[in-house]
Amino acid sequence: MNIRQATTADFETVTGWLAAARLPVADLSIDDMQHFLLAEADHVPVGTIGLEPFDGIGLLRSLVVVPHSQGGGAGRRLVAALERQAVTHGMRELWLLTTDADAYFTQLGYEAVRRENAPESIQQTTEFAKLCPADAIVMCKRL
Repeated sequence: MNIRQATTADFETVTGWLAAARLPVADLSIDDMQHFLLAEADHVPVGTIGLEPFDGIGLLRSLVVVPHSQGGGAGRRLVAALERQAVTHGMRELWLLTTDADAYFTQLGYEAVRRENAPESIQQTTEFAKLCPADAIVMCKRL
């Protein structure tokens, strides 16, 4: 399995996967592909993950692995690659919102936190403020 930087040519694939998984796409543009990674198996994309960077922190968003590749470690590899990238860019912690993957992210070292304890920069994102439901679980991992 190979993890690579997404390109603008991957925009339709990435947004299609996200929409199919009922994850937010309304606030994404083709320019956001610079913050996405793709997992490939035999040169075929099988998963993606995105990062919304802020000063010293980031919002992990939109982890998706296509159904026929789930359970093979692509998700874990994508999260690990994104965490390494975040550290390289000086981020100290990653935040995320989820409605159904909290157990998965807990296994990867993320902890649920009270919604109001999220940093202001995270609370002001479109994903946090408008796109994710108010009952979405907020999670954080210190890197």
